[in-house]
Amino acid sequence: MEDTITEAIAQGMHTLGFSDHSSVPFESRVSIPLDKNEEYVNHIKELKNKYSGQIDILASMEMEFIPGIVVDFQKTKKDYGLDYLIGSVHLVGKNPDTLWFIDGKSIEPYDEGLKQYFGGDIRKGVRAYFDQENEMIETEKFDIIGHFDKVKMNARGRYFQEDEKWYRDMVLETLDLIKQHDLIVEINTRGLYKQRYNGFYPSEWLLPRMKEMNIPVVISSDAHQYWELTYFFKEAEEALKAVGYKETWCYRNGVWNGEAI
Repeated sequence: MEDTITEAIAQGMHTLGFSDHSSVPFESRVSIPLDKNEEYVNHIKELKNKYSGQIDILASMEMEFIPGIVVDFQKTKKDYGLDYLIGSVHLVGKNPDTLWFIDGKSIEPYDEGLKQYFGGDIRKGVRAYFDQENEMIETEKFDIIGHFDKVKMNARGRYFQEDEKWYRDMVLETLDLIKQHDLIVEINTRGLYKQRYNGFYPSEWLLPRMKEMNIPVVISSDAHQYWELTYFFKEAEEALKAVGYKETWCYRNGVWNGEAI
């Protein structure tokens, strides 16, 4: 964390939020172990005090929504005194033994899960993904929705094209819910610099629609290493400006406000 903070200060950033993956009640190498949550939050608070006056440090979590398994985001926020929450779906399903992992650097779990749990039917798999996103939006309270169309990443254009009507209908249905629930959309650049997708999450074809709907945005590199902190921020800013966005949102002094791009 401290390396990330010093890099942020060097780049002239005024605010930095840490949002590690929330705990899950089964073995996971990408989530905070349940018994480490206090340590995680306390370390952020220590660094917040240490760097006070140089940069504003925020404590957050990227909440993994799994119906019936990981729910009640607000309890986690209250229990650990978090500043804000990101809501995301990486694991599709309701049973820990049959979760479809749609993320990660390897496409094999994506392909295997699609075949095993959905009979290889990509429409069923994508429908299940967006149904879970929609349930999260309608049942949980959080601030930012993370990479909400990431189901496309490990499909790698092999199962569908993004201009297919059935796919766009599902994405736009979720976008309507995002607007109804006043969520901020993350413009995530990780696919570009990890070379797993040749664009942002969400895709650029959605940006004009989002601007028309007046949906607020934040830019995030989804950094897992300090040197990734602002990768492709300039490109994201230019894409937003091209469709009419003039600001991104930032959490400062306990409230979300727009700041000029």
